[in-house]
Amino acid sequence: MTETGARAGEILALSIADVDLAAGTAVIVRGKGGKARRVPFGPRAGAAIDRYLRARRRHRLAAGPVLWLGQGGKEFGYHALRDTLRYRAEKAGIDGLHPHLLRHTAAHRWLAAGGSEGGLMAVAGWTRPDMLMRYTRARAEQRAADEARKLNLGDL
Repeated sequence: MTETGARAGEILALSIADVDLAAGTAVIVRGKGGKARRVPFGPRAGAAIDRYLRARRRHRLAAGPVLWLGQGGKEFGYHALRDTLRYRAEKAGIDGLHPHLLRHTAAHRWLAAGGSEGGLMAVAGWTRPDMLMRYTRARAEQRAADEARKLNLGDL
C-alpha cells in the first residue's frame, strides 16, 4: 500500500489473477468510482507477494480466487488489515499507524523521489488535482526544502 498508494479496500479486493509478478503490477478492478487502473510495485514488494503466494498454497481456502486469506477460514477484511498493520507497526516502534496513512505516505514518497504529479494521480486513481493537494499538503514544506537544497540557488 505504501508503494502503490492503493486504498485499503482496493488492496483487499485483489484476486490472484489481478497480480502480475513478472510485470510488477496489480490491476485494481474495483477502484473508487468503478474505475479500474494498473498500479506498479517494485522487486521487494514482488518478492514479498511471491513468498505470500507460496505460503498461501497451504491454506485450506487456497483454491479460492481472493488474494488475501484470513486465519481460521475467516475473511481478511479491513479490520484484520488495520489490526495487522497496527501490530507490526507497534513492534517496530511506530505509533498511530492506520491503513489510510499509507496512502498519504505513498503520495509524499512519489513526489519526494521526483515522480510527476500526473503520474501520481494516475497511479492513485485521482481525477482531480485537489485530491493530489489534499494527500500531499502535510509534507509539502519538507519536499520544498529538499528541492531548494538540491537547486542550491545561493551559489548561482
